[in-house]
Amino acid sequence: MPIKVPNGLPAIEQLVEENIFVMHADRAESQDIRTMRIAVVNLMPVKETTETDLLRLISNTPLQVEIDFIRLETHHSKNTSASHLDNFYRPFSEVKNQKYDGLIVTGAPVEHLPFEEVTYWNEIQSVFDWSKENVTSSMFICWASQAALYHFYDLEKHPLEKKLFGVFPHTKSCPNHPILRGFDDLFYIPHSRNSEVRAEDIEKCDQLEILSTSDQAGVYMVMSHDSRQLFVSGHAEYARGTLKQEYERDQSKGLSPEIPCNYFPNNDPSHIPTKIWASHAHLLFSNWLNYHVYQLTPYVWR
Repeated sequence: MPIKVPNGLPAIEQLVEENIFVMHADRAESQDIRTMRIAVVNLMPVKETTETDLLRLISNTPLQVEIDFIRLETHHSKNTSASHLDNFYRPFSEVKNQKYDGLIVTGAPVEHLPFEEVTYWNEIQSVFDWSKENVTSSMFICWASQAALYHFYDLEKHPLEKKLFGVFPHTKSCPNHPILRGFDDLFYIPHSRNSEVRAEDIEKCDQLEILSTSDQAGVYMVMSHDSRQLFVSGHAEYARGTLKQEYERDQSKGLSPEIPCNYFPNNDPSHIPTKIWASHAHLLFSNWLNYHVYQLTPYVWR
């Protein structure tokens, strides 16, 4: 089934080239189907890239999904045009009285700051609180997962000795959990972060369960026992070249970044990266949409 996206969204062209079924809003409105409504709070700097990455994964299910991109009114993007935001994003104040089947909140390049010093901290807390009553299941990615764990469960983030940067092997801590259905015993996920939430802190919280970890990358996936909150520390949504772009960006800034682990063939940045996480990225999003959104959401929100 297709995903329903706003007419004219730049991501459409790339997705069509990849043979992904995208339905424009005009056509979707003519069909008598109960679509799953997913809100995406996109905090990443280059929003068009993240839009494409997420839509690529959300589209890979039998469900028809309608996407609303949400912007925070206290967050001013430096890397995305005002016209793009005006055309394709709705302010949070406009949707806060609506119900959604799912919510995705992305990472953000602010993990060096204490949460309370992030300029949009009060507003993102309002989004978190709103999700408890108005969303069936929420997925928090990277910085958003740390922020939500801090907001809901008072779990602190801790700085790493050096940036965790690369593609790392992971295992299942709870093999029979629905979100991990179809996952291999060992699977790879990209990470790009400077901080972590520690397993020993999460294990003290009886409302949470650790579902996946990595010897090198630490805790990867955590879910609340009611299945309404999924916290993922890595970036399964990343495209093949995203870590390469981050590496080259930091090089151009004179930061002397380390080469991403397990990413370039022969550890040579002149080679095209090998994408070894695509299948598990698709499984993560399709399992979340199926088992934790579609199977749990009411047919009619009240």
